[in-house]
Amino acid sequence: MPNQASYSDPGLQALLTPRSIAVVGASDHIHKIGGRPIHYMLTHGYDGRLYPVNPQRETIQGLPAYPSLAALPDTPELAIIVVAGDAAVDAVRECARLGVAAAIVIASGFGEAGEAGKRQQDEMVRVARHAGLRLVGPNSQGLANFGSGAIASFSTMFIEVPPQDGPVAVISQSGGMGAMVYGLLRSQGIGVRHVHATGNQADITVSDLALAVAHDDDVRLILLYLETLGDPATLARAAAVARQRGVPVVAVKAGRTGAGQRAAASHTGAIANEDRAVDAFFARHGIWRADDAHALARCAPLYLRDWSPGANGLVVVSNSGASCVMAADAAEHCELAMATLAPATRAGLAQRLPGFAATANPVDVTAALLTNSGLFGDVLPVIADDPAADMVLLDIPVAGMGYDIERFATDAARFADSAGKPIAVAAWQSGVVEPFRRRGVPVFASANEALPALAQWRQHRHMLNRLTDTVPAVPEPLNDFAEPPRTATLSEADSLARLAAAGVPVVRHRLCRTAAEAIAAWQDIGGPVAIKACAAAVPHKSEHGLVELGCDGADAVATAFDRQLAGLARLGVDPEGVIVAAMTRGQRECLIGARWDPVFGAVLIVGDGGKYVEVLRDTAALLAPCREDDVASALARLRIWPILQGVRGEPRVDIAALCRAAVAVGQLVHDAAGRIRSVDLNPVMASADAVVVVDGLMEVVEGS
Repeated sequence: MPNQASYSDPGLQALLTPRSIAVVGASDHIHKIGGRPIHYMLTHGYDGRLYPVNPQRETIQGLPAYPSLAALPDTPELAIIVVAGDAAVDAVRECARLGVAAAIVIASGFGEAGEAGKRQQDEMVRVARHAGLRLVGPNSQGLANFGSGAIASFSTMFIEVPPQDGPVAVISQSGGMGAMVYGLLRSQGIGVRHVHATGNQADITVSDLALAVAHDDDVRLILLYLETLGDPATLARAAAVARQRGVPVVAVKAGRTGAGQRAAASHTGAIANEDRAVDAFFARHGIWRADDAHALARCAPLYLRDWSPGANGLVVVSNSGASCVMAADAAEHCELAMATLAPATRAGLAQRLPGFAATANPVDVTAALLTNSGLFGDVLPVIADDPAADMVLLDIPVAGMGYDIERFATDAARFADSAGKPIAVAAWQSGVVEPFRRRGVPVFASANEALPALAQWRQHRHMLNRLTDTVPAVPEPLNDFAEPPRTATLSEADSLARLAAAGVPVVRHRLCRTAAEAIAAWQDIGGPVAIKACAAAVPHKSEHGLVELGCDGADAVATAFDRQLAGLARLGVDPEGVIVAAMTRGQRECLIGARWDPVFGAVLIVGDGGKYVEVLRDTAALLAPCREDDVASALARLRIWPILQGVRGEPRVDIAALCRAAVAVGQLVHDAAGRIRSVDLNPVMASADAVVVVDGLMEVVEGS
């Protein structure tokens, strides 16, 4: 049973560990929606009071039935509402009047069904909130807590795959998706404590339930399926509680492309879309983002073991040379480095293996395994003592009649329990799987499944280890715009001025309104200069021939100045002036950008810049405010990183300065609280001794 005192919200406690439950629209038929929750709770040990509500029946599934909620002998903590339409709204209204703590509205046909249904849903929520009644749904498959037996769900999956209490919680907007993940976990022999579906999320969200189950002392892994993420602050709190308890959180966030992705009038807007903000949010809070439901469940056996991730040295052991080669290829694809075994380790292996066996990594024990079933048990302890061996893949493509599979599983389990290092088994034949699974050894159908799981587990553990206890909280939306505000693009001169005031290093420049001022600026800068037209109405100047580089000499500067004004005149644009800027060259053109996301706040983008930035897309996203080492870690994951470190005799660029500039940009957008919509700095010239912004574009709320 979960620790009930952990739940600070009485409504959530009533949802997960209710002492009494009413089913409005109860049925005697266990395969109807109104009958299945009652059947489940009677079958699986719910020990609270259970009240079927149906005015047409005196008894339901052996229990006394009641004509209405008002007729119950006491007020239930939880109501499951199966009736539809106006009857569901009336039932919520009656729950609110009676003081019911929580209700699950299973009925559909509300917000997902059009405007009329949305109005009914809104009325339902209004009534509930006025009374302090917490709602799940509508359009929910229900909630199931197999620890308490409170199975307030009609999912068919619990009949097809019998429940078993365990250390995993599954929370999903989609009932079907949650049931699928439950089924995948149970097929691996893993017990599941919570399976909750939030449906339309008119009130209770996936994040709310994640926070609740994170307090359950018996939960050791939380798996989420999300289609929307409107309350990231609650999910951040859930992730923080989970981290404190050492509980990993893995999530699928559907909707990676298309709808909801907004491209502003800058490179940053096209790159920092909604989905990248989700990635940045998950990374900040230690949530691993999985691709699909299979990936959600695939790594569970690894997460549920108390292993250390190590540095990244993989050892492959197999009874097939071909499998060794293929596993080594797959490991490189998963960015898992093959460990170099110490001479003492290889000598120890040579003593235990046939003379023709391979003692380097991968370790091929050969077909001698058929006559000596103890070979795996002989080599695994030797590998366990090698400091470079951080994880093991036991790849068994062939092990049928004549092989002692039980012995293989026992030896693998002994390694798993004693070495403190992860082991995964690739069992190609289905008949080989069960002995390993019975002993709690993670087992997969092939190396191509096992190795990505090991890679995910290792990367996620390292991600969690890098996080500190002072992860910044998700900022509440700080702006107070009642409607989407009108925005304006600042001129380059105004953008650079704001950036400089925020501590961002910008190129030496001057806004000039006459040719004489331009010549004086050139003389002050002292060398060739760039001459650029300046007007907020023309943010991308080079496309209109409004940039001239390498201008040197008074006549050349004056002539370029005149051409820039003439270019603006041809476009029918009133000029603010002409920018005269120092010519600045760097080792690498980088990009720093940020945009204000209405859900996540300031989203920072940093990485490779130049004119191909949207094509090459070698950039990373972070949430701001952030630290310089956060930016450095993000840069280290990019393809550009080795170039920034210096190659072919080039010096290392000033990465610290690049990180400082990025942090300053993120802080600027965060502090503006939505009044700066986006900042696009491209290129940012990075060299060994300086980082300089040579072009900047800022979109702001009008009047800001």
